[in-house]
Amino acid sequence: MSDALVIAHDLTKRFGDFTAVDSIDFEVQPGEAFGFLGPNGAGKSSTMRMIGAVSPITSGSLSVLGLDPVTQGPELRSRIGVVPQEDSLDVELTVAENLMIYGRYFGLTRSVIRPRIEELLDFVQLNGKRDEKVDKLSGGMKRRLTIARSLINQPELLILDEPTTGLDPQARHVLWDRLYRLKQDGVTLIVTTHYMDEAEQLCDRLVVMDQARIVAEGAPADLIVQHSTREVLEMRFPPGTQEENIAQLGGLAERMEILPDRVLLYTPDADSTSSEAHARGIRPVAQVSRRSSLEDVFLKLTGRSLVE
Repeated sequence: MSDALVIAHDLTKRFGDFTAVDSIDFEVQPGEAFGFLGPNGAGKSSTMRMIGAVSPITSGSLSVLGLDPVTQGPELRSRIGVVPQEDSLDVELTVAENLMIYGRYFGLTRSVIRPRIEELLDFVQLNGKRDEKVDKLSGGMKRRLTIARSLINQPELLILDEPTTGLDPQARHVLWDRLYRLKQDGVTLIVTTHYMDEAEQLCDRLVVMDQARIVAEGAPADLIVQHSTREVLEMRFPPGTQEENIAQLGGLAERMEILPDRVLLYTPDADSTSSEAHARGIRPVAQVSRRSSLEDVFLKLTGRSLVE
């Protein structure tokens, strides 16, 4: 038997004739941060809702903390924490009152909740805002309060849906630090995010979903090795000259991607590729050499077209 906290096999979710999640398999191990990446409509949110025992599976099997989310939903929900994409805080109440009321939802006594409130406010760096009304908080503060609220029942598993969407870089880094500390304390994290740098920072392993299926799985660094090259050379050409320059780039890279405003050359050594291009008389108006990233992998696997 696997000791994974979450085990899914042939997991499927349908809404009438529409298949939102199509026979996916994955496991989440204790203490790891596991990510779901994918464009809009890929099936991430539907999967998270099944894990969180708020949406029944259509077929396949799903075990979370050794429980069946369909038949043991209330028990499971008491042992997990959920950070939704939208902050559903009561803006008319204070920071502490929001935590107290949420703790009461889990049947915790006030004597148990009070010390937890102090611990959590310290953890998310909101000590000085304890008696502040929520509607006066910044977006980053509200997000940190939402995370504190999700921890009031001391969950074994924390589900985070786009935890830093809309936050400025400083607030994002503060949240990353808090989530990293949770993982160090043994809390298992499941994260969906559109930020590739966030996935690289937070996730030990992740899956990439597209059109309701898993198209890749692994550690971020391993996925980059498997699906991209070591480096990328980006070239921009003067208006009206990109096509003629592209004709001279053949054979310079393992893979070439042509975009409206630039050309991406996927290569083991961007500097060598740049030197060879220069020797061929190719003169871009601007170029950038960089390491391949998880974003390169994501776009290769899911495409660059917008999904509405």
